[in-house]
Amino acid sequence: MYAIAIREPGDPDVLEWTEHPDPRPGPGEVVIDVAASAVNRADLSQRQGNYPPPKGASEIPGLECSGTIAELGEGVTGWQVGDEVCALLAGGGYAERVAVPAAQVLPKPSGVDLVEAAGLPEVACTVWSNVVMEAGLRSGQLLLVHGGAGGIGTCAIQIAKALGARVAATAGSAENLRVCRDLGADLVINHRDEDFVARVKEVGGADVVLDNMGASYLDRNLSALAPDGHLAVIGMQGGRKAELDLGKMLVKRLHISVLGLRGRPVDGPNGKGAIVADVRERLWPLVEQGAVRTLVHDRVPMPEAARAHAALEAGGVRGKILLIRS
Repeated sequence: MYAIAIREPGDPDVLEWTEHPDPRPGPGEVVIDVAASAVNRADLSQRQGNYPPPKGASEIPGLECSGTIAELGEGVTGWQVGDEVCALLAGGGYAERVAVPAAQVLPKPSGVDLVEAAGLPEVACTVWSNVVMEAGLRSGQLLLVHGGAGGIGTCAIQIAKALGARVAATAGSAENLRVCRDLGADLVINHRDEDFVARVKEVGGADVVLDNMGASYLDRNLSALAPDGHLAVIGMQGGRKAELDLGKMLVKRLHISVLGLRGRPVDGPNGKGAIVADVRERLWPLVEQGAVRTLVHDRVPMPEAARAHAALEAGGVRGKILLIRS
């Protein structure tokens, strides 16, 4: 099979479409004949040498895919060869085929195009596990999401609205703010020239903040939270280290979680299998109803993954860039 290889850490041009051995399913795994994958910021970090795959995972980038089951490993039940699916991966999505634990596979939602389904698993599992399973967002509460027009942000806005929550979203341009508003955001904030803390406080503070910035936003996020609020950190685009005001947390009874997805084990109560199962049970019906969908910015042939990476790095991407198997 052919897949994308990272020749060496560096700029997008280090991505090469080369021949690789065909994957074989281990016990409890399936092999998927890939229709599409999607580009996530974690892929850019891996290409730059800053985010190596977990031990035992494929060196090929790509944290999600869609396609058709081609082979079943020993002990796999509930799936058949020919099933149309999408899957959460620890790596390997930028390829013609990928092996994945069966517990991380989801059925293609009815009414969703097979290619577009490739943009769902990573963002859906990230948002759901952090905002719903960990932070407990519920109807009537306020979610503040940073980078509302990106892949994570567009998914988070839709999930929160589908659950009956209110949403405040930050973005850096008029067009990105429009995207957030069109998806249902109740309050949109231009982070370049507005104080998001003051704007959110005007409406009572956020019950949950979903943050991809990390250190540079830490104190402001805590200030934007309402009493008993929860800060869910999922990225470090703004740095890794910051000073934490425990007094502010104590007075407002705040909670912080910093939870990754890729490095979790498959099994166990906090494993990826449990997250995927909860997503399938509680979120997939909302996807099939059309309340949550993949916002597609562009479709790029998989051998041209370097072009997709350059576009995401340049900014202005709204939703997801899909990599289509050629």
